[in-house]
Amino acid sequence: MASIPTPQPVPIRLEGIVKRFDHNVKGRIAAVDNVDISVAPGELLTLLGPSGCGKTTTLRMIAGFEHPTEGSIFIGDHDVTRLRANERNIGFVFQNYAIFPHLSVFENVAYGLRVQGRPEAEIRSAVEQVLDLVGLGGYGTQQPHQLSGGEQQRIALARAIVFQPRILMFDEPLSNLDAKLRGQMRGEIRELQKRLGITTVYVTHDQEEAMAISDRIAVMNHGSVVQIDTAEALYARPCNAFMANFIGKSNLLPGQVLQADARGAQVRVLDQTLQCLQAAPEVRAGDAVRVVVRPEQISLAPGGGPGSASVISRTFLGEKTEYQVQAGTATLHAVAYGAGASARLAEGQAVQVVLPAEGNAIIRD
Repeated sequence: MASIPTPQPVPIRLEGIVKRFDHNVKGRIAAVDNVDISVAPGELLTLLGPSGCGKTTTLRMIAGFEHPTEGSIFIGDHDVTRLRANERNIGFVFQNYAIFPHLSVFENVAYGLRVQGRPEAEIRSAVEQVLDLVGLGGYGTQQPHQLSGGEQQRIALARAIVFQPRILMFDEPLSNLDAKLRGQMRGEIRELQKRLGITTVYVTHDQEEAMAISDRIAVMNHGSVVQIDTAEALYARPCNAFMANFIGKSNLLPGQVLQADARGAQVRVLDQTLQCLQAAPEVRAGDAVRVVVRPEQISLAPGGGPGSASVISRTFLGEKTEYQVQAGTATLHAVAYGAGASARLAEGQAVQVVLPAEGNAIIRD
């Protein structure tokens, strides 16, 4: 398998980053507001969030395409806050690939090396190695219009890594591909990043994509980082209602704390007692809270009687069936996998709802 030498991986650090713009209607606005992020050497960190949350502006400031209004950016031990993009030794993969349509695959990848004035023999060796690395060996003479979307994405990736950058950056790189090809390409990008061991910052609005490729995810909203952690931790322990609803689907069920100690809290929800993750001193007995219950954690069984609920809607989606269930004043979203009895409930049917006995997060907002 082809390989190319890469520099020792370096950390990235953002300290108090602010970016303000003048808006014709809103006046002076902060697109990024007091962001602190540290990326470990060799880590793949994804900036995830809804449109307009500041993730792309943050990426562009790390890359040097924008400069912060306030704060500092470090790559390795160097303060690069005021350096231009071409002085930072980064590889950048753009959303639209930015491929030169009049140049061959080889010349597209070689372009940056030619600008740097590298010797021809070095250019040829480096380009051939990196084309092999991204699965385009033998494609050097092809023109971009002769390639598929996935192959064009590989050209953009090859061009970003051919000159051995210190860090690699992606701005929504898969948004122009169909769903099946996105799944394939995200796997290839992650495998390549691991093989090279290069520190990487990746921007996407796609939660599944972020969860599939990232070592950690920084979720942004309104210009700030809401929560940063692994995908598993963000899903299991969202810090507020925005996070609970943004990462996956969730039910936010009102409850009352019965008791709380260092091990967690017992909460009464829908006439059931749950042992939750959030521990004292953040909650106390008698506090009103909301408990995060994911749809796949809810068990539904046919049957009426005290505490029963009713199925409002049923949506069959092949490997799973999704339900909306009315339980008192609460509307629950539940999902059943496979073809068992819980996947064959009918609209209007009375059901018993069983919530998970332990492990759920509590939020206060």
